[in-house]
Amino acid sequence: MLTRNCLSLLLWVLFDGGLLIPLQPQPQQTLATEPTENVINLPGRRSHFQRVKRGWVWNQFFVLEEYMGSEPQYVGKLHSDLDKGEGTVKYTLSGDGAGTVFTIDETTGDIHAIRSLDREEKPFYTLRAQAVDIETRKPLEPESEFIIKVQDINDNEPKFLDGPYVASVPEMSPVGVIRTALPNMDREVKEQYQVLIQAKDMGGQLGGLAGTTIVNITLTDVNDNPPRFPKSIFHLKVPESSPIGSAIGRIRAVDPDFGQNAEIEYNIVPGDGGNLFDIITDEDTQEGVIKLKKPLDFETKKAYTFKVEASNVHLDHRFHSAGPFKDTATVKISVMDVEEPPVFSKPLYTMEVYEDTPVGTIIGAVTAQDLDVGSSSVRYFMDWKSDGDSYFTIDGTEGTIATKELLDRESTAQYNFSIIASKVSNPLLSSKVNILINVLDVNEFPPEISVPYETAVCENAKPGQIIQIVSAADRDLSPAGQQFSFRLSPEAAIKPNFTVRDFRNNTAGIETRRNGYRRRQQEMYFLPVVIEDSSYPVQSSTNTMTIRVCRCDSDGTILSCNVEAIFLPVGLSTGALIAILLCIVILLAIVVLYVALRRQKKKDTLMTSKEDIRDNVIHYDDEGGGEEDTQAFDIGALRNPKVIEDNKIRRDIKPDSLCLPRQRPPVEDNTDIRDFINQRLQENDVDPTAPPYDSLATYAYEGNGSVADSLSSIDSLTTEADQDYDYLTDWGPRFKVLADIFGEEESYNPDKVT
Repeated sequence: MLTRNCLSLLLWVLFDGGLLIPLQPQPQQTLATEPTENVINLPGRRSHFQRVKRGWVWNQFFVLEEYMGSEPQYVGKLHSDLDKGEGTVKYTLSGDGAGTVFTIDETTGDIHAIRSLDREEKPFYTLRAQAVDIETRKPLEPESEFIIKVQDINDNEPKFLDGPYVASVPEMSPVGVIRTALPNMDREVKEQYQVLIQAKDMGGQLGGLAGTTIVNITLTDVNDNPPRFPKSIFHLKVPESSPIGSAIGRIRAVDPDFGQNAEIEYNIVPGDGGNLFDIITDEDTQEGVIKLKKPLDFETKKAYTFKVEASNVHLDHRFHSAGPFKDTATVKISVMDVEEPPVFSKPLYTMEVYEDTPVGTIIGAVTAQDLDVGSSSVRYFMDWKSDGDSYFTIDGTEGTIATKELLDRESTAQYNFSIIASKVSNPLLSSKVNILINVLDVNEFPPEISVPYETAVCENAKPGQIIQIVSAADRDLSPAGQQFSFRLSPEAAIKPNFTVRDFRNNTAGIETRRNGYRRRQQEMYFLPVVIEDSSYPVQSSTNTMTIRVCRCDSDGTILSCNVEAIFLPVGLSTGALIAILLCIVILLAIVVLYVALRRQKKKDTLMTSKEDIRDNVIHYDDEGGGEEDTQAFDIGALRNPKVIEDNKIRRDIKPDSLCLPRQRPPVEDNTDIRDFINQRLQENDVDPTAPPYDSLATYAYEGNGSVADSLSSIDSLTTEADQDYDYLTDWGPRFKVLADIFGEEESYNPDKVT
């Protein structure tokens, strides 16, 4: 009965509350009948009439579970308005369980359940129905979907799922919070209780079904106990060499609570050791870990005393009246003496020294002391790992640092190395300190013009124009406020064509002093500029600037600074200048070729043609005297007929009989060259002292002078000033410009500079 009532109430809630809406097929106008009208009046809602158009009618939506009848359980009936009862309509069923769980009468549309159903296994089934014309096999209505729900019956006893159950009850809960025979339960006394619970179903068809389960009740801990130190004083011993941040001891307060209620926070009460020590909580053991914040020194202070407070992190306001949830203990720390290395007076030493300081000059000193009781003397030495020992040295007793080599700031501006101090009584105890030595600059280089300037001045320049801004650079390290001054050299300050204007900001300007410059008079000017620095000692240098005169337009824009600028004003085009230069090059090539041919003719002693009557090649079959045959014959007489040869005996062969060479008649000046050669040939043929047969007899004879005089350029005029170009005026108007140029009295003087 209880189950049926519950089921009815559930269905009312679902439908009346709008959770489930009956399926309505799509409205469709049928050809057979007019759609029916249904009036729906829902409880608790506004009543209204609604016209529903549908072609399907069914009269059952539910089916009982666990049906045990002999006949199939009737579920409902499907009917179409197009079915006139003539047997022309066929009903089909598809979806969940169609054919296996539910069947439909194809003629009447009645639906039956053919097997027993279990709501706990499947609570509802979704199916689809359709009406088909038997003859045409075409659907008469669209396919419609509906749901068949399984109705529950009371066929199962009540069960406690996932038992046993565990419940939590805060300890110290007052009576009435839970029905129990133990008032004011304390978790610290007993943590868990077990309760047997029975559930009985008094309704249903089977009636009186019951179930039992065991409930474990666990008491939940609350923060009702304060932490307590087991003792009021803690003694700790700490070496003075303990590093900062290290743990030097642990203390613990006890809290009987559990979990987060037992979490403890430790704090140092401001006092003697508040600045030197710190305390944190170990999350795993809930101990207070004391750490060192600053270094300890036995020689300064040997003991420290301070208080530590332990309190609960999570407080329960219900137990505030029980008293303060915290406790206090005293911590006494004794500092133990440890032998320590020497201590330098400074953590870093910075020194300065001028470059080029003489070797052995002391530039500074370091100091280290042994602060232990019964202090020991200290010895200093350089750290071999640094490169400072190559340039500096240290006195092992006094700690003074001196130069070992000459220093050059331009090479190395700073040195960084370490000094080690160790105890004489215990050399293993040592300390190290860094030394930083800055090399100061000495003004040893004069300032110079920073970059090479290509300065140009226009021919139409006016006095007072700035044609170039110059700056200076110094290879020395320029100190803050370094100033460079610019001026003309004394020799150039007399009637200068240009001057130097110092802008007093380490730059200067080159200023014109003349009204126009003529390139044909002077193409370049050389301006000596003196640059001086302000360091000590003062350094200066003279820098020569080259100023080129250029052709410019009226706006001062440079048009040309090359050789073309000289000829353009006289009307010669660029092509004409190129043609003139090409002609000059060709003439020079001809002259060089001519000179080379003249020299070649003087050196050439053989004729390539046998018909040349000026010389002859004599062929011999005998082998010559070799390399030492240097005095076999003298060809000087052949080269100069006027020279009478001396009597020379050959050294390469032994003569049969000593015979003197016959005296050759002198050759007259007007002797023909043909007669001369024939005469010499006959003399060699009959001369027993003639050279070997494979020797070459060379005949050289210079004839009389020519009526054309000498073609040599030795007697040519050496200077251009000796030339007379007046004949150019006689060549016509085309050469008038050249006559004017070479006829001017003024000429370019390259030695004239300003």
